[in-house]
Amino acid sequence: MREVLLKTRKFDIERRTLVRPGGREVTRELVVHPGAVVLLPILDDGRIVMIRNVRHAAGQELLELPAGTREPNESAEATAFRELEEETGYRAERIAPMLEFYPSPGILTELMHVFVATGLRPSVQRLQGDEEIVVELHDPHELRRLVVDGHLRDGKTIAVLATYLLRANSTARPESREAAR
Repeated sequence: MREVLLKTRKFDIERRTLVRPGGREVTRELVVHPGAVVLLPILDDGRIVMIRNVRHAAGQELLELPAGTREPNESAEATAFRELEEETGYRAERIAPMLEFYPSPGILTELMHVFVATGLRPSVQRLQGDEEIVVELHDPHELRRLVVDGHLRDGKTIAVLATYLLRANSTARPESREAAR
């Protein structure tokens, strides 16, 4: 059973009753979200395009990877192309899937689709009226330090950068993969 408790522009809050094995009923309140994308935009020289974004829920400006909510009937890939240009002012020749994850599966249905954007070319940033975003270019070594030292506060950015940097490190040193077996 589903009961909509709150309907908003970007998400709903529902009370759902589920029947567990053995017939036991469980009720949960969930934030029902259409899903989102996160982009890892990599310039030809290897630098990563990041944004400084004012986040009102956090009460501060955060250094993040660009991201955005999917529109109704919009594919994750289309959202990725749209959000990259809107938030960073770059267009990508290629966008390739990297991974998917649930940022908070205990209360939130949102699935984040992560894409690597390459072949970047300058375009025009198209911020929405309430967005306060500044674009920054960062070296991967600097971002590794920010992740390891705990200076990044945005969960999606930490998850994506850590995955990217771990994968880059494992492919750079094949002998380390052999030692791990």
